[in-house]
Amino acid sequence: MAGSLGRRGLLTGWGRTAPSSAEVIHAVHPDIVDQAMRRAAGPVSPARRGLIARGLGRSYGDAAQNAGGAVLDATWLDGVHRADLDTGLVTVGAGVSLQTLMERFVPLGWFVPVTPGTRLVTVGGAIAADIHGKNHHVDGSFCSHVPSFTLVTPGGAMIVTPDSDPELFWATAGGMGLTGVITEATIQMIPVETSYMLVDTERAVDLDDVMDKMLTGDDAYRYSVAWIDCQSTGSRLGRSVLTRGDHARLENLPDRLARDPDRARAFVPRTLARVPLTPPSGLLNPLTVAAFNEFWFRKAPRHQVAKPHHMTGFFHPLDGVAAWNRLYGRKGFLQYQFVVPDAAGETVRRVIERLTEVKLASFLAVLKRFGPGDPGPLSFPMPGWTLALDLPVGYDTLDRLLDDLDQAVLEAGGRVYLAKDSRVSPATFRAMYPRIDEWMAVRHRVDPDGVLRSDLGRRLGLCTDAPGAAAAPAAGGQRARAPRKARAPRKAAAKTASPTAAKTTPPVHPPERTGS
Repeated sequence: MAGSLGRRGLLTGWGRTAPSSAEVIHAVHPDIVDQAMRRAAGPVSPARRGLIARGLGRSYGDAAQNAGGAVLDATWLDGVHRADLDTGLVTVGAGVSLQTLMERFVPLGWFVPVTPGTRLVTVGGAIAADIHGKNHHVDGSFCSHVPSFTLVTPGGAMIVTPDSDPELFWATAGGMGLTGVITEATIQMIPVETSYMLVDTERAVDLDDVMDKMLTGDDAYRYSVAWIDCQSTGSRLGRSVLTRGDHARLENLPDRLARDPDRARAFVPRTLARVPLTPPSGLLNPLTVAAFNEFWFRKAPRHQVAKPHHMTGFFHPLDGVAAWNRLYGRKGFLQYQFVVPDAAGETVRRVIERLTEVKLASFLAVLKRFGPGDPGPLSFPMPGWTLALDLPVGYDTLDRLLDDLDQAVLEAGGRVYLAKDSRVSPATFRAMYPRIDEWMAVRHRVDPDGVLRSDLGRRLGLCTDAPGAAAAPAAGGQRARAPRKARAPRKAAAKTASPTAAKTTPPVHPPERTGS
């Protein structure tokens, strides 16, 4: 047990920033999870830097990294154990990807209850980040559709349900893997007739226009999302393309599909292109992004109703471009996602105005509506507006800009999403998540010695290292560095005291994986 269970690997999040080195252990069997947990908890652990689970590496920041410690590759837990095709209850290993669930069950008439903008997310990661999608205003987050999961903690394995241990269930939902390693979960799928969506698309001339359309019309749709042009200014500030829809029935499809139910239910995702190399930083700059935004806005129909779209294009357009995160260059990028209450919608405008003022190119800006959040202390959603922005690293005063945006979000009563975060400060985090002490109490109950650790946990003060533990060196012989921490907001906050497929250890950046 004192020996190595895995091999050293250099890991990053999807944003390709802040790499750190860890011992990567392939969880080829649930017994390996138990062994790794006991080893991380034991006095013979060489580094005493703890353990964290990792799925497909789609958290943008440092949530699935553990500098100098162990990282458990859970994508090997990829079995489909039980499926009731009458009720849609499916029990799978935590390493099964949403893509695998779609490939296997959409042809049988069942779809995942919640999907984010990528299907390359494991079930374990979906629970750890309590993912949300275009249907949050109707269906809530992922964990609202999980009747139970198996959680391995330093004290052993247990089946957790919202009734058996509600505090632990909801602390694990959105707990970023710091309450235990999920090895199995049961999911309530939703019934569908086809793999197609009926989609309404329309342009919005500015931010007021799109927000008004969403406020007055989203309740009529199960899924809704707006792409925002963050380069336009003046009377076109926040011009958008709004797409909303629901699952198509056979009778809604063209005759060539309606007459062939098997074809209408087929789910075979394809990679349309691949970014083979990492280009020099700066490829996505204000000029190139402005040109793309102009093309994308003009390409969208002014107003189109009930157009059939395959699920892959509606839910996961970027998954068609393998390794698209390389487009941001060697410096990488970060995603900034926040939510503010309904009454603070003006904060969305202020954020977009700041981006246009500094001419910071956001290749992807997505606006959605949220319904109520889950009961957990780290639940991200709240009724209101959420905006997600991809921002290239390298802008001279990016840290100061994001500090200011944090302050605006905090003053509006909002918060940032931990699965996307790579730089928020501990003070700001505590102010945004005032129930953190409740979560810490549950974590201490199941992991009193603090065995479960991650770079994100250290950065936010959610976990600490044993005395004398040393971080493993990062590339070039340097000590592994955490993401650059933002300075704490200067006013209110200062006073307030994610997993499936190609099974190889990432050498520098996690490889593109495509499902089990």
